[in-house]
Amino acid sequence: MTALEDLLTAHGAGVRPLYEVIDLLRTGPRELADLVRLAAAPRRSVEDVLAALERDLERSAAGVRIARDALPEYEKYRLPRLPDPLDDAVAAHSELLASVSGWVAGVPAPLAALDHVQATPETVLRRALWLNARYDLRRSRLLFLGDHDLTSLAVHAVCPEAELTVVDLDERVLSYLDSTSSRAVATAHADLRVGLPPAVTGRADLVFSDPPYTPDGMGLFAARAVQALREPTEGRILLAYGYSPRHPALGAQVQRSLATLGLTFEAILPDFNRYDGAQAIGAAADLYVCQPTAKARKTGRGKGKSAIYTHGPQSVEANGTKPTLLSALRDIASEGGLALETRPVDWSVSGPEGDAVAMDLTADPGPWLLRTLLGTNARRLALLVPNNHPDLADAASQAALTDLVTGKYRLRFLRSTPDNRHAVVTADMVDDQSEVLTRAHARLANVALDVPDDLVDLRLVDVPRHRLVELLR
Repeated sequence: MTALEDLLTAHGAGVRPLYEVIDLLRTGPRELADLVRLAAAPRRSVEDVLAALERDLERSAAGVRIARDALPEYEKYRLPRLPDPLDDAVAAHSELLASVSGWVAGVPAPLAALDHVQATPETVLRRALWLNARYDLRRSRLLFLGDHDLTSLAVHAVCPEAELTVVDLDERVLSYLDSTSSRAVATAHADLRVGLPPAVTGRADLVFSDPPYTPDGMGLFAARAVQALREPTEGRILLAYGYSPRHPALGAQVQRSLATLGLTFEAILPDFNRYDGAQAIGAAADLYVCQPTAKARKTGRGKGKSAIYTHGPQSVEANGTKPTLLSALRDIASEGGLALETRPVDWSVSGPEGDAVAMDLTADPGPWLLRTLLGTNARRLALLVPNNHPDLADAASQAALTDLVTGKYRLRFLRSTPDNRHAVVTADMVDDQSEVLTRAHARLANVALDVPDDLVDLRLVDVPRHRLVELLR
């Protein structure tokens, strides 16, 4: 037992999750992923416990457990537990939990490049019940900055009177929310690095988000949340955030970035959120309840950094585009003697029309290409994208993109150009242009005669892609 005692002593006052691991092994068998999730202990810590207990463990196809003849030795590691009223509330809503489980089972697969890690159905319902008990949702506008977890659907089920809006970068999530909620949850497209849609800016009473767990990611989402509040000092921002107790400096970095924004921590509820994944942080995250100060009004404007994720081309470790690729892009853009300019990715505001514009979209997670075509007015665009971009995947995908912008641009798809990992999409302005497409930054009610009521306040660049098809038809 010396190895186990040394391990427990080394964890000091934060040892409780390790006791939970031991207790789970007493009642096993358990898979490693279950031990991490149920104990909210980092995977490495769980592996350390298993290593220390190795001589007393028995393994089977169902998992690992403490051998029956060794169980008496581990009775002393049991700790008392206090009942959790929220756990009881979730259990009391068994039918609703079954509905949430069904929604979560059908949600589009997580995208690693967007740091998606699926919250458990119990966590999704737990969030909704807590929000409804803490705030008067019947009188509140609640905005979700990203909602792959589908918390908005659970809140709507708990409080149908709540006014709910989701903005998300993932077009698949917006489509799924629309179909599943029968549009009871309003949706809009946004990449928060580019900006918030004007229709949701300064209107919310509460903002909920489970952002990327990097300091820049948390800071950006929190800054956009402040911008979204109707009255920042009266509103509240709810953020999920988790870090490994083995690396508290990461938590300190994020908390500093939030404090710098002028947010006070009204509460931090430990291990409130549980996930199917994220084993490095114990498959758990705290819930931060933040109240903005008056200082928060003056911060958080402007564009955000591109590298806010932990995986993929937009991660903090990702390398930039090679100059030789950009040089080839500019050559294509300026064919025919057109005056060339290079712009950063940005469709948030209407800029100068331009002659020939080149843009580097190599970090495009999928939606940037269409949004850039909608939000930029130039005689010619040359856009560098990944060769495996979903809009270039096959003839049908290319035709679908072409149909959406046919009233504005004529497209060419140059696959494996300038190399086999990249492609160039060129867009040349057509003669007979659609006013709706060329005024993509205007409120739709001001440029189109027949617009669904739930879209009138949006701009064309903010409309979810699946709604664009019906709108432009």
